[in-house]
Amino acid sequence: MLQKEIENRLTSYQDPVLDGAAGTVKAVKRVVIEQDKVAVELVFGYPHASLKQEIISRLTDRIAPLVPGKLIEINLTAQIDAHVGRQGMQGLPQIKNIVAVASGKGGVGKSTVAINLALALSREGARVGMLDADIYGPSQPAMLGTAGERPVVKERAIHPLRRHGIQSISIGNLVDASSAMVWRGPMLGKALEQLMYDTVWENLDYLIVDLPPGTGDVQLTLCQKIPVSGAVIVTTPQDLALLDVRRACEMFNKLGVPILGVAENMSIYHCPQCGHAEQVFGQGGGARLADEYGLALLGMIPLDIRIREMTDSGHPPVVQEPESRYAKAFYAIAHRTAARLSMQAKDYTSRFPRVVVQQAK
Repeated sequence: MLQKEIENRLTSYQDPVLDGAAGTVKAVKRVVIEQDKVAVELVFGYPHASLKQEIISRLTDRIAPLVPGKLIEINLTAQIDAHVGRQGMQGLPQIKNIVAVASGKGGVGKSTVAINLALALSREGARVGMLDADIYGPSQPAMLGTAGERPVVKERAIHPLRRHGIQSISIGNLVDASSAMVWRGPMLGKALEQLMYDTVWENLDYLIVDLPPGTGDVQLTLCQKIPVSGAVIVTTPQDLALLDVRRACEMFNKLGVPILGVAENMSIYHCPQCGHAEQVFGQGGGARLADEYGLALLGMIPLDIRIREMTDSGHPPVVQEPESRYAKAFYAIAHRTAARLSMQAKDYTSRFPRVVVQQAK
């Protein structure tokens, strides 16, 4: 009876990241009661290095009244599995989850959100890669500080660059910065497939794909030919941005790609001199979009010059000022993105060989 009560206390814990009880994702794996201690084992499906001690403390407080005088040992780990995205797609053995970051509109800070999302997931304990899918205007080399660097290419295999703990590849690392990419749609799609499949990604938990603005050939290629696990939609609060962002939502819905949630960028400006807060681009746009499509609001990022300065310098906020309020906003988005992905159906296709039946000649 005591063990059952402890399990009930643990499974009823409301995880603020998961927006629900730990029991709903079968996080509690083992409870062992000994004479002088209680040992508990839990496994969460998202990386949580910065939250670990806080979660353990909260869980300890929940069960301590049931076992006065006993030592409580809680072992909390992360297990990141591959998850199903678009139905019928074959998973990739070297990449567990592919997450597309899209907006449908330029100028909303989508690439800034994408790189800080990737870096936050990495610093929380995941193995992460970044694919810059903006063929016409690649920006990730500048944001990662890899501009001018060339990846090693051996036997048509591209070895990704490594910076700040993540693997990355971009067309910007393969061509001169001043070169104009005058390509038609089919060439764009082919280039994206080559960047995806010819790159030697090393055992990634997440591959973050920074999509270009719009809903054209690159987006269609990604969703129709690549096993995308889910998408993150980036918007600003203003109504004008929402007009185009809705098109991105409709595109993912029509193509059967799950949308993990909405990230609202440039949500509020805090004056560094007087502390006055001003909502320059309006209020509540991300929440309205999330409500309209039945999505989660993953987080809101403030408008701050430091975000721009650090990202332009190749040292984004998550790396350079991890304790700042804007870096914490990116961490919150990373936690919620990974947590919502963890609640999707698991994908087992990459664990089995692909069987091809051919007619005998």
